[in-house]
Amino acid sequence: MKEEMRADEALFRNIGLVAPGTVLYEGLENILKARTGALIVISDAEDVLGLVNGGFKIDAELNPASIYELAKMDGAIVLSTDGRRILYANTQLTPDPMIPSFETGTRHRTAERVARQTNQLVISISQRRNIITMYQGSTKFVMRDVSVILAKANQALSTLEKYKSVFEQALTNLSALEFEDFATLFDVATVIQRGQMVFRIAREIERYVVQLGSEGRLVNMQLEELMVAIEDEGLLVTKDYLTHEDATTSAIWNDIAGWDSEDLLNLNAITKALGYAPTASGLDQSVTPKGYRVLKKIPRLPMPVIENLVKSCGSLTAIVDASIEELDEVEGIGAVRARAIKEGLRRLREQVLLDRHL
Repeated sequence: MKEEMRADEALFRNIGLVAPGTVLYEGLENILKARTGALIVISDAEDVLGLVNGGFKIDAELNPASIYELAKMDGAIVLSTDGRRILYANTQLTPDPMIPSFETGTRHRTAERVARQTNQLVISISQRRNIITMYQGSTKFVMRDVSVILAKANQALSTLEKYKSVFEQALTNLSALEFEDFATLFDVATVIQRGQMVFRIAREIERYVVQLGSEGRLVNMQLEELMVAIEDEGLLVTKDYLTHEDATTSAIWNDIAGWDSEDLLNLNAITKALGYAPTASGLDQSVTPKGYRVLKKIPRLPMPVIENLVKSCGSLTAIVDASIEELDEVEGIGAVRARAIKEGLRRLREQVLLDRHL
Protein backbone atom coordinates (compact mmCIF):
# COMPACT_ATOMS: atom_id res chain seq x y z
CA MET A 1 0.00 0.00 0.00
CA LYS A 2 2.67 2.50 1.03
CA GLU A 3 4.90 1.56 -1.93
CA GLU A 4 1.98 2.20 -4.30
CA MET A 5 1.34 5.57 -2.66
CA ARG A 6 5.00 6.56 -3.02
CA ALA A 7 5.02 5.59 -6.70
CA ASP A 8 1.80 7.50 -7.26
CA GLU A 9 3.18 10.58 -5.50
CA ALA A 10 6.39 10.41 -7.57
CA LEU A 11 4.33 10.62 -10.75
CA PHE A 12 2.20 13.49 -9.45
CA ARG A 13 5.25 15.53 -8.53
CA ASN A 14 6.05 15.57 -12.25
CA ILE A 15 2.56 16.30 -13.55
CA GLY A 16 3.22 19.98 -12.89
CA LEU A 17 5.63 19.87 -15.84
CA VAL A 18 2.72 19.30 -18.23
CA ALA A 19 -0.04 21.24 -16.43
CA PRO A 20 -1.91 24.18 -18.04
CA GLY A 21 0.22 27.30 -18.13
CA THR A 22 3.44 25.47 -19.00
CA VAL A 23 5.22 25.57 -22.35
CA LEU A 24 5.07 21.80 -22.66
CA TYR A 25 1.29 21.74 -22.09
CA GLU A 26 0.75 24.17 -24.96
CA GLY A 27 2.87 21.96 -27.20
CA LEU A 28 0.94 18.82 -26.18
CA GLU A 29 -2.34 20.60 -26.87
CA ASN A 30 -1.15 21.43 -30.39
CA ILE A 31 -0.22 17.76 -30.95
CA LEU A 32 -3.65 16.63 -29.74
CA LYS A 33 -5.46 19.02 -32.05
CA ALA A 34 -3.34 17.94 -35.03
CA ARG A 35 -3.89 14.22 -34.14
CA THR A 36 -0.29 13.35 -34.96
CA GLY A 37 0.51 11.41 -31.77
CA ALA A 38 3.83 11.54 -29.90
CA LEU A 39 6.19 9.66 -27.57
CA ILE A 40 8.08 11.95 -25.18
CA VAL A 41 10.57 11.06 -22.43
CA ILE A 42 11.27 13.76 -19.84
CA SER A 43 14.68 12.76 -18.50
CA ASP A 44 18.35 13.06 -19.40
CA ALA A 45 19.38 10.26 -17.01
CA GLU A 46 22.04 7.87 -18.27
CA ASP A 47 19.73 4.87 -18.32
CA VAL A 48 17.32 6.79 -20.56
CA LEU A 49 20.03 8.02 -22.95
CA GLY A 50 21.29 4.42 -23.13
CA LEU A 51 18.00 3.47 -24.80
CA VAL A 52 18.27 6.18 -27.48
CA ASN A 53 19.00 4.77 -30.92
CA GLY A 54 19.43 6.99 -34.00
CA GLY A 55 17.46 10.17 -34.60
CA PHE A 56 18.73 13.73 -34.33
CA LYS A 57 20.57 15.38 -31.46
CA ILE A 58 19.05 18.85 -31.13
CA ASP A 59 19.82 20.30 -27.67
CA ALA A 60 17.63 23.35 -28.18
CA GLU A 61 15.28 25.28 -25.92
CA LEU A 62 11.76 23.90 -25.79
CA ASN A 63 8.91 25.90 -27.28
CA PRO A 64 5.38 24.82 -28.28
CA ALA A 65 5.95 25.17 -32.01
CA SER A 66 9.17 23.15 -32.07
CA ILE A 67 7.82 20.15 -30.15
CA TYR A 68 4.69 20.21 -32.31
CA GLU A 69 6.74 20.10 -35.51
CA LEU A 70 9.09 17.41 -34.20
CA ALA A 71 6.14 15.25 -33.17
CA LYS A 72 5.15 14.97 -36.85
CA MET A 73 8.05 12.53 -37.22
CA ASP A 74 7.48 8.95 -36.06
CA GLY A 75 10.32 8.72 -33.55
CA ALA A 76 10.42 9.63 -29.88
CA ILE A 77 11.39 12.99 -28.41
CA VAL A 78 13.73 13.18 -25.40
CA LEU A 79 13.59 16.26 -23.16
CA SER A 80 15.82 17.32 -20.29
CA THR A 81 14.73 16.36 -16.77
CA ASP A 82 13.40 19.87 -16.09
CA GLY A 83 11.43 19.79 -19.36
CA ARG A 84 13.05 22.95 -20.71
CA ARG A 85 15.26 21.62 -23.51
CA ILE A 86 14.78 19.24 -26.42
CA LEU A 87 17.71 16.82 -26.49
CA TYR A 88 16.78 14.28 -29.17
CA ALA A 89 14.05 13.92 -31.79
CA ASN A 90 12.89 11.19 -34.18
CA THR A 91 14.86 8.66 -32.14
CA GLN A 92 14.05 5.00 -31.56
CA LEU A 93 13.81 3.81 -27.96
CA THR A 94 14.90 0.23 -27.31
CA PRO A 95 13.65 -0.89 -23.88
CA ASP A 96 13.91 -4.52 -22.75
CA PRO A 97 11.21 -6.39 -24.74
CA MET A 98 10.83 -8.88 -21.88
CA ILE A 99 9.34 -6.20 -19.63
CA PRO A 100 5.61 -6.98 -19.46
CA SER A 101 3.19 -4.49 -21.01
CA PHE A 102 -0.59 -4.59 -21.20
CA GLU A 103 -0.89 -1.75 -23.71
CA THR A 104 -2.06 -2.39 -27.26
CA GLY A 105 -0.40 0.27 -29.45
CA THR A 106 3.32 0.19 -30.24
CA ARG A 107 3.82 3.72 -28.94
CA HIS A 108 2.10 2.98 -25.62
CA ARG A 109 3.90 -0.33 -25.14
CA THR A 110 7.24 1.38 -25.67
CA ALA A 111 6.28 4.17 -23.28
CA GLU A 112 5.27 1.74 -20.55
CA ARG A 113 8.41 -0.38 -20.91
CA VAL A 114 10.73 2.65 -20.87
CA ALA A 115 8.97 3.96 -17.74
CA ARG A 116 9.22 0.60 -15.98
CA GLN A 117 12.87 0.12 -16.94
CA THR A 118 14.11 3.63 -16.08
CA ASN A 119 11.50 4.85 -13.54
CA GLN A 120 11.42 8.15 -15.47
CA LEU A 121 8.45 10.14 -16.77
CA VAL A 122 7.24 9.10 -20.23
CA ILE A 123 4.33 10.64 -22.14
CA SER A 124 2.43 8.92 -24.93
CA ILE A 125 -0.16 10.75 -27.05
CA SER A 126 -2.53 8.46 -28.89
CA GLN A 127 -3.04 9.44 -32.52
CA ARG A 128 -6.28 7.46 -32.80
CA ARG A 129 -7.88 8.02 -29.35
CA ASN A 130 -6.53 11.56 -28.94
CA ILE A 131 -5.60 11.20 -25.24
CA ILE A 132 -2.45 11.89 -23.23
CA THR A 133 -1.14 9.04 -21.06
CA MET A 134 1.70 9.45 -18.57
CA TYR A 135 3.87 6.63 -17.22
CA GLN A 136 6.43 6.54 -14.42
CA GLY A 137 7.69 3.28 -13.01
CA SER A 138 4.67 1.00 -12.76
CA THR A 139 2.21 3.91 -12.46
CA LYS A 140 -0.04 5.01 -15.30
CA PHE A 141 -2.08 8.21 -15.45
CA VAL A 142 -4.47 9.44 -18.16
CA MET A 143 -4.75 13.23 -18.35
CA ARG A 144 -8.29 14.58 -18.44
CA ASP A 145 -9.72 17.71 -19.96
CA VAL A 146 -9.41 20.81 -17.76
CA SER A 147 -13.20 21.24 -17.53
CA VAL A 148 -13.59 17.67 -16.23
CA ILE A 149 -10.85 18.12 -13.61
CA LEU A 150 -12.30 21.48 -12.53
CA ALA A 151 -15.75 19.93 -12.03
CA LYS A 152 -14.24 17.11 -9.93
CA ALA A 153 -12.23 19.64 -7.88
CA ASN A 154 -15.32 21.74 -7.10
CA GLN A 155 -17.24 18.63 -6.09
CA ALA A 156 -14.35 17.60 -3.82
CA LEU A 157 -14.29 21.08 -2.23
CA SER A 158 -17.97 20.73 -1.39
CA THR A 159 -17.29 17.34 0.20
CA LEU A 160 -14.32 18.75 2.11
CA GLU A 161 -16.48 21.52 3.55
CA LYS A 162 -18.98 18.97 4.86
CA TYR A 163 -16.29 16.72 6.34
CA LYS A 164 -14.60 19.73 7.95
CA SER A 165 -17.89 20.65 9.63
CA VAL A 166 -18.24 17.10 11.01
CA PHE A 167 -14.61 17.20 12.23
CA GLU A 168 -15.09 20.53 13.97
CA GLN A 169 -18.25 19.25 15.68
CA ALA A 170 -16.31 16.22 16.92
CA LEU A 171 -13.59 18.54 18.23
CA THR A 172 -16.15 20.67 20.08
CA ASN A 173 -17.69 17.57 21.61
CA LEU A 174 -14.25 16.30 22.68
CA SER A 175 -13.36 19.67 24.23
CA ALA A 176 -16.57 19.69 26.28
CA LEU A 177 -15.92 16.14 27.48
CA GLU A 178 -12.31 17.03 28.35
CA PHE A 179 -13.41 19.91 30.58
CA GLU A 180 -15.91 17.58 32.28
CA ASP A 181 -13.28 14.80 32.48
CA PHE A 182 -15.61 12.39 30.66
CA ALA A 183 -13.56 11.77 27.48
CA THR A 184 -13.20 8.18 26.28
CA LEU A 185 -10.99 6.44 23.73
CA PHE A 186 -14.01 6.34 21.41
CA ASP A 187 -14.23 10.16 21.38
CA VAL A 188 -10.49 10.55 20.80
CA ALA A 189 -10.28 7.93 18.04
CA THR A 190 -13.34 9.42 16.32
CA VAL A 191 -11.72 12.87 16.18
CA ILE A 192 -8.46 11.49 14.77
CA GLN A 193 -10.35 9.37 12.25
CA ARG A 194 -12.40 12.32 11.00
CA GLY A 195 -9.35 14.56 10.90
CA GLN A 196 -7.57 12.02 8.72
CA MET A 197 -10.60 11.84 6.43
CA VAL A 198 -10.48 15.61 5.98
CA PHE A 199 -6.81 15.36 5.04
CA ARG A 200 -7.45 12.59 2.51
CA ILE A 201 -9.98 14.75 0.70
CA ALA A 202 -7.57 17.69 0.85
CA ARG A 203 -4.79 15.57 -0.69
CA GLU A 204 -7.15 14.58 -3.49
CA ILE A 205 -7.89 18.25 -4.17
CA GLU A 206 -4.16 19.02 -4.15
CA ARG A 207 -3.77 16.48 -6.95
CA TYR A 208 -6.45 18.28 -8.93
CA VAL A 209 -4.67 21.59 -8.32
CA VAL A 210 -1.43 20.13 -9.73
CA GLN A 211 -3.27 18.88 -12.82
CA LEU A 212 -5.01 22.22 -13.31
CA GLY A 213 -1.78 24.22 -13.22
CA SER A 214 -2.52 27.90 -13.85
CA GLU A 215 -6.25 27.09 -14.00
CA GLY A 216 -6.25 25.86 -10.41
CA ARG A 217 -5.46 29.07 -8.53
CA LEU A 218 -9.01 29.63 -7.26
CA VAL A 219 -9.36 26.01 -6.21
CA ASN A 220 -6.09 26.25 -4.30
CA MET A 221 -7.20 29.45 -2.54
CA GLN A 222 -10.43 27.77 -1.39
CA LEU A 223 -8.48 24.72 -0.22
CA GLU A 224 -6.04 26.80 1.83
CA GLU A 225 -8.90 28.70 3.44
CA LEU A 226 -10.73 25.50 4.40
CA MET A 227 -7.61 23.84 5.82
CA VAL A 228 -6.47 26.67 8.11
CA ALA A 229 -5.41 25.22 11.50
CA ILE A 230 -6.91 21.79 10.69
CA GLU A 231 -3.53 20.02 10.76
CA ASP A 232 -2.58 21.67 14.05
CA GLU A 233 -5.80 20.44 15.67
CA GLY A 234 -5.22 16.87 14.54
CA LEU A 235 -1.61 16.84 15.69
CA LEU A 236 -2.46 18.37 19.07
CA VAL A 237 -5.19 15.78 19.72
CA THR A 238 -2.63 13.08 18.94
CA LYS A 239 -0.08 14.78 21.21
CA ASP A 240 -2.64 14.99 24.04
CA TYR A 241 -3.33 11.27 24.09
CA LEU A 242 -0.15 9.67 22.78
CA THR A 243 1.29 7.21 25.31
CA HIS A 244 4.25 5.91 23.25
CA GLU A 245 7.37 7.39 24.81
CA ASP A 246 9.58 6.46 21.85
CA ALA A 247 7.31 7.89 19.11
CA THR A 248 6.74 11.47 18.00
CA THR A 249 3.33 13.00 17.37
CA SER A 250 4.00 13.68 13.70
CA ALA A 251 5.29 10.13 13.18
CA ILE A 252 2.07 8.60 14.54
CA TRP A 253 -0.13 11.04 12.58
CA ASN A 254 1.75 10.36 9.34
CA ASP A 255 1.69 6.60 9.96
CA ILE A 256 -2.12 6.67 10.28
CA ALA A 257 -2.26 8.81 7.13
CA GLY A 258 -0.66 5.90 5.24
CA TRP A 259 -3.33 3.39 6.27
CA ASP A 260 -5.88 2.12 3.79
CA SER A 261 -9.54 3.04 4.21
CA GLU A 262 -10.48 -0.20 5.98
CA ASP A 263 -7.83 0.28 8.69
CA LEU A 264 -8.82 3.91 9.19
CA LEU A 265 -12.42 2.87 9.92
CA ASN A 266 -11.16 0.63 12.73
CA LEU A 267 -11.19 2.82 15.86
CA ASN A 268 -9.42 0.13 17.88
CA ALA A 269 -6.49 0.29 15.45
CA ILE A 270 -6.24 4.05 16.05
CA THR A 271 -6.17 3.64 19.83
CA LYS A 272 -3.53 0.93 19.45
CA ALA A 273 -1.42 3.34 17.37
CA LEU A 274 -1.65 5.83 20.24
CA GLY A 275 -0.23 3.18 22.58
CA TYR A 276 -3.35 1.95 24.39
CA ALA A 277 -3.55 -1.79 25.06
CA PRO A 278 -6.91 -3.56 24.61
CA THR A 279 -8.98 -3.61 27.81
CA ALA A 280 -12.29 -5.06 28.92
CA SER A 281 -13.92 -1.65 28.59
CA GLY A 282 -12.51 -1.23 25.07
CA LEU A 283 -13.33 2.12 23.48
CA ASP A 284 -15.32 3.12 26.59
CA GLN A 285 -12.08 3.43 28.57
CA SER A 286 -11.82 6.87 30.19
CA VAL A 287 -8.80 8.96 29.24
CA THR A 288 -7.51 12.34 30.33
CA PRO A 289 -5.73 14.73 27.92
CA LYS A 290 -2.40 16.31 28.70
CA GLY A 291 -3.90 19.68 27.74
CA TYR A 292 -1.80 20.84 24.77
CA ARG A 293 -4.72 21.48 22.42
CA VAL A 294 -6.87 23.45 24.86
CA LEU A 295 -3.94 25.50 26.18
CA LYS A 296 -2.88 26.36 22.61
CA LYS A 297 -6.18 28.22 22.23
CA ILE A 298 -5.26 30.69 24.97
CA PRO A 299 -3.83 33.86 23.35
CA ARG A 300 -0.15 34.71 23.78
CA LEU A 301 0.72 31.42 25.46
CA PRO A 302 3.88 30.07 23.76
CA MET A 303 4.49 26.35 23.35
CA PRO A 304 7.53 26.25 25.72
CA VAL A 305 5.32 27.60 28.51
CA ILE A 306 2.61 25.06 27.63
CA GLU A 307 5.22 22.30 27.77
CA ASN A 308 6.33 23.43 31.25
CA LEU A 309 2.72 23.63 32.42
CA VAL A 310 1.86 20.12 31.18
CA LYS A 311 5.07 18.70 32.64
CA SER A 312 4.35 20.32 36.01
CA CYS A 313 0.64 19.47 36.30
CA GLY A 314 0.41 16.31 34.19
CA SER A 315 -3.09 16.71 32.76
CA LEU A 316 -5.70 19.22 31.65
CA THR A 317 -7.87 18.38 34.66
CA ALA A 318 -5.02 19.23 37.05
CA ILE A 319 -4.31 22.46 35.18
CA VAL A 320 -7.98 23.52 35.33
CA ASP A 321 -8.15 22.73 39.06
CA ALA A 322 -4.85 24.47 39.87
CA SER A 323 -4.98 27.77 41.72
CA ILE A 324 -3.38 30.98 40.45
CA GLU A 325 -0.67 30.54 43.08
CA GLU A 326 0.10 27.00 41.87
CA LEU A 327 0.23 28.14 38.25
CA ASP A 328 2.50 31.00 39.24
CA GLU A 329 5.08 28.51 40.50
CA VAL A 330 5.52 26.96 37.02
CA GLU A 331 8.59 28.18 35.14
CA GLY A 332 7.72 30.93 32.64
CA ILE A 333 4.38 31.77 34.28
CA GLY A 334 4.09 34.87 36.44
CA ALA A 335 1.08 36.12 38.36
CA VAL A 336 -0.29 38.02 35.36
CA ARG A 337 0.01 35.05 32.99
CA ALA A 338 -1.43 32.69 35.64
CA ARG A 339 -4.57 34.84 35.89
CA ALA A 340 -4.76 34.99 32.07
CA ILE A 341 -4.59 31.17 31.89
CA LYS A 342 -7.36 30.75 34.49
CA GLU A 343 -9.55 33.29 32.72
CA GLY A 344 -8.79 31.80 29.31
CA LEU A 345 -9.70 28.28 30.46
CA ARG A 346 -12.93 29.55 32.01
CA ARG A 347 -13.97 31.26 28.76
CA LEU A 348 -13.02 28.25 26.64
CA ARG A 349 -15.06 25.96 28.87
CA GLU A 350 -18.12 28.18 28.66
CA GLN A 351 -17.74 28.49 24.89
CA VAL A 352 -17.38 24.76 24.13
CA LEU A 353 -20.24 23.81 26.43
CA LEU A 354 -22.40 26.36 24.65
CA ASP A 355 -21.25 25.29 21.15
CA ARG A 356 -21.86 21.66 21.98
CA HIS A 357 -25.60 22.25 22.29
CA LEU A 358 -25.99 24.49 19.22
